[in-house]
Amino acid sequence: MNKHTVFDTDNVGKLLLKLTIPAFIGMAVITLYNVVDTIFVGHYVGKLGIAALSVVFPVQMLSMGIGHMTGMGGAALISMAIGSNEIRRAERILGNAITPTIVFSAILMIFGLSNTDFWLRLIGASESVLPYASDYLRIILIGMFFQTFAMAFNVFIRAEGNVRVPMISMIIGAVLNIILDAIFIIPLGMGVAGAAWATIISQLVSVIYCLYYYLAGRSFLKIYLKNLLIDWRILGSILAIGISSFIMMMATSICAIIINRVLNQYGGDIAISAYGIINRIVMFALIPGMVIGQGLQPILGFNYGAKRYDRGLKVIKIAITAATVCCMAAFIVLYFFPGFFARIFNNDPELISLTVYGARRIFVTMPLIGFMMIGSTMFQALGKPIQAFLSSVSRTVLFLLPAVLILPNYWQLDGVWLAFPITDALTFILILILFIPQIRQLVRLRKGQADKKDSLQAGRYEEAGSF
Repeated sequence: MNKHTVFDTDNVGKLLLKLTIPAFIGMAVITLYNVVDTIFVGHYVGKLGIAALSVVFPVQMLSMGIGHMTGMGGAALISMAIGSNEIRRAERILGNAITPTIVFSAILMIFGLSNTDFWLRLIGASESVLPYASDYLRIILIGMFFQTFAMAFNVFIRAEGNVRVPMISMIIGAVLNIILDAIFIIPLGMGVAGAAWATIISQLVSVIYCLYYYLAGRSFLKIYLKNLLIDWRILGSILAIGISSFIMMMATSICAIIINRVLNQYGGDIAISAYGIINRIVMFALIPGMVIGQGLQPILGFNYGAKRYDRGLKVIKIAITAATVCCMAAFIVLYFFPGFFARIFNNDPELISLTVYGARRIFVTMPLIGFMMIGSTMFQALGKPIQAFLSSVSRTVLFLLPAVLILPNYWQLDGVWLAFPITDALTFILILILFIPQIRQLVRLRKGQADKKDSLQAGRYEEAGSF
């Protein structure tokens, strides 16, 4: 059972880089799913098509939330089990994370297809946007399993130290998505429905590739049918850690719905389109911080499980520094040149002007987001469900949602844009308050370990001297 693992190394900085670079490439490519759809739709369908994709996005976020919940919850336990050399337990955890992914995806698909137009009107689709949004959503719901599993499998595989397979999986899916978008939307003229079919077909191929990795015997951990049977204690632990990710996504989804409705009230469909473009730009801007957090999670989980607290503290410090530098660089580029990125999606002067105006207000606190991402991931990696829950949901539930509901009453459309930087500042303060005690605990554990080691060495010297 003493299998070698990539996490068993003193050079955690190099390991973090090794995990982060392929994850960055893969995440950048998978982000193209929504971005490329929006680019093709923006140029070949128009502003209403972009608004339709923006309206549907909260539903897709719920699917991603399921993948994050079972993926991050299972991955945290898998990493700690591998760190403790409990390989069979890690495989049991893997199986118990797969089963709820199937069940929850099916529930979301059934509810969504039950009354698509009702849900879209509830989300904030106007009558002019509804036909486009309905065509897109029905197809996306049919392929809900594939999106959820593509996300969950990539996290599971990364948790065992393999970053190459998730990267290839995401690249295959995204490249295929671009090709199919070009075919379905331009020559075939399928519009938003073509974008939806391109998305789910490419995600299906990604899932097949990940399954092949497991079933062909190439994986460190194996999938056994017996492990798919639910162990309620393991499932409870998975959900306790991962629920924060799902609630964060669900809260973000609900908040996105409210934002769409408020934008429609104060700015109409063009404001929803502008926010959709800004949202796609943000997705790319936050990739570095996200992948550094993803690289941190298995390294920190392994070293915490192996009681190597000095390495855990070191990798946290490196991750925070790297994520902050990346977010600062993104801020400089996006704050001063937002128009360049907005024109990638559409050339309408009114839409570009509104997008630039909103982007400069939303992006102003981006330098803080790197620390926020690392802090939230750290709590998940250490198996701290309460802190993980608070750090994950606070931004949306405690701060952004009230801000979006209150500020537009005073500043109309400006209130929506200003809600984001105010929220980021408040979230940063909260995570810092939660972060400091956890770091102090790790420092105490490291000190206690060092004192015990010194005591044992002193005892050996005394024993040797007695002879």
